[in-house]
Amino acid sequence: MDLTIDKLIEKVINEIPENDILKIKQAYAYALEHPKNKKRLNGDDYILHPLNVAYILSDLNYDVDSICAALLHETVNHGGSTIDEIKELFGEDIAMLVDSISKMNKLELTDDSNAASLNLRKVLVGLAKDVRVLFIKMADRIHNLRTGDVLEKEALRRKIDETMNVLIPIAHRLGINAWKSEMEDWCLKYSKPDVYKDIEEKLALSRRELEDNLLEMQSEISEMLIEHNISFHIKSRVKSVYSIYNKLSNGKKWNQIYDILALRIIVDKVSDCYLAIGLIHAKYRPIPGRFKDYIAMPKENMYQSLHTGIFGNDNHRYEVQIRTKEMDLIAEKGIASHWSYKEGGAKKTKSLMEQKLELFRNLIETSDNITSEDFNSQVQNDFLNDCIYVFTPKGDVVELPIHSTPIDFAYRIHSGVGDTTIGAIVNDAIVPLDYELQNNDIIEIKTNPNSTPNKEWLNFVKTSHAKNRIKSYFSKQEKDEITLKGKNLLNNELRKRKLAFEEVLSSDNIKKLCRELHFNDLTDIYFAIGSLRYTSAYIIDVISSDKKNAADALMAKMMRTSPKINKAKNEVLVNGATDILVSFANCCKPVYGDEIIGFITKGEGVKIHRKDCENILKDEKRLINVEWNKEKENTYETSIVIETITAKNNLLDIISKATTKNVNVYNIKTKVIDLNTIYEMTVKVKSKDELDDFINSLYSLKVVKKVKRK
Repeated sequence: MDLTIDKLIEKVINEIPENDILKIKQAYAYALEHPKNKKRLNGDDYILHPLNVAYILSDLNYDVDSICAALLHETVNHGGSTIDEIKELFGEDIAMLVDSISKMNKLELTDDSNAASLNLRKVLVGLAKDVRVLFIKMADRIHNLRTGDVLEKEALRRKIDETMNVLIPIAHRLGINAWKSEMEDWCLKYSKPDVYKDIEEKLALSRRELEDNLLEMQSEISEMLIEHNISFHIKSRVKSVYSIYNKLSNGKKWNQIYDILALRIIVDKVSDCYLAIGLIHAKYRPIPGRFKDYIAMPKENMYQSLHTGIFGNDNHRYEVQIRTKEMDLIAEKGIASHWSYKEGGAKKTKSLMEQKLELFRNLIETSDNITSEDFNSQVQNDFLNDCIYVFTPKGDVVELPIHSTPIDFAYRIHSGVGDTTIGAIVNDAIVPLDYELQNNDIIEIKTNPNSTPNKEWLNFVKTSHAKNRIKSYFSKQEKDEITLKGKNLLNNELRKRKLAFEEVLSSDNIKKLCRELHFNDLTDIYFAIGSLRYTSAYIIDVISSDKKNAADALMAKMMRTSPKINKAKNEVLVNGATDILVSFANCCKPVYGDEIIGFITKGEGVKIHRKDCENILKDEKRLINVEWNKEKENTYETSIVIETITAKNNLLDIISKATTKNVNVYNIKTKVIDLNTIYEMTVKVKSKDELDDFINSLYSLKVVKKVKRK
């Protein structure tokens, strides 16, 4: 477009104070002189590029520093300016943004491998301490693609590869769908011009007809929403070329692409979303399997909307999206819609930005053995804190949390390197293993194949990956020692009873033990004895069947133990037992607040049932008192049955109630009996009170006849 500074000012003037408009004009004047009289490859004045980048950026929730940085972003690499000069003229914040984008623009993919793409993506994110840098980079790339036809073939190919492998995934993760879609279309147009042209021609042949159909559907749906007093705004569109190409590439035929025609309905309230989709399904026949509720279960980039597919009156297939105004803003601009440096919320903004950048940092290898208890602290430590970038002697980049050590670096390279580390050289100098690494350090690790990890390392390593690998090593070592201890105890018992090892632990007897006590192999049996879970005498008695079974032994153990409260481990406390396996029965699925009882099982510890569960009344000898651990806060899965007085599908109304009550729905089975629809629903709740509140809310639906726990 024939863009001028006046057009940019006209676009932003209502959002930026008058004093800041002057700042934008000063940045433009400086960019005009750096470089002066330089032309782009297509013959345009060089200033048109930063001017377009600023204009593209202004589609997001921007601030004056972002716009100024966009105007100035080429002055260092191509205009002979310096960061110090920019800092002096425009301040530290703008200088930081310009410095980061200048460094980014010097980076390129080294090859076409996934590893190179992933590595560059991580470096880009690492450089973007302020997420506005990523926004400027993407706006810069969009304008480069708009004018990419003047580039040499190889230069254009590199830009396409980098855009597809690095920038588009970042735009997707940040939820900036408008930019993502444009970059995808340009990349397809340049990389596969014949395919792009073919799809575009097919769309052009029917575009007038398609647009007429969209207008007709838009009119019909509008009348219906007005009739039901729903305040709304409606948009329509024909699907993008790349989206159609993507579906064709995945094996779809042209007539199987259901969402070439799309309608987006924007309403005021969440409840209106569900009401609107109910009305649409009542009027138009839904396409099976096309309904998606991203309001109740948002995507990881915060995208929320209801999606459905319907057959219109003209028998064309339509995709319909229904969302609120805020959801639509997030869908188009992603996390950028949440951030406003103009409102003085810099700290909050930075915190939100870090949370989103974590989506990339979790691409770095983490432990396979992470537990749910450790998850939050690991995310905080590895992903949300500041990072440094260090190098191997070959120049490969490694991203680590700040305060990391050579041991963290060694385990990031490979677990085998970490396990056998004996020393480290940083920037050609020998350093201790607890040395704190700095940005841009070059690290060489010295190893010895006969060396093993040191427990002292746990006192100073920073990354969860390194900690988990060290702990795993010593856990395995301790397990081996316990297993050997168990083997010796069993051998001693056999000698005391003057029994032959080969006869007692024959293949058939080992299979019997594994079957009855739920072991995997003989090693598991040794470990159980060594850890004092079972005695050697009891194992021999199970083989000979002279003694009571495993459940009886468990009962005796609990009856012998004096009562103690275990506050740390279980959600349910078993009187007198701090190490008993506890699980919830599937038959009655108790939740916190239910009256519960324990049932001692054979080899599976204590099953927790509701006291009124029919399955435990037959064998009262196996019952034991249990109580909820008030210090544990969890969610619990349970099932309810909802009976309605109609054969019509009222699922949306029911899910809407669950959404408003913050109840998560995991599974639904529907069946119709005598014109009544019955829904068997699996939900997750924090307590019986929360479940009862949800059940009571369902009775406010006129079609609901009865709700009960399954």
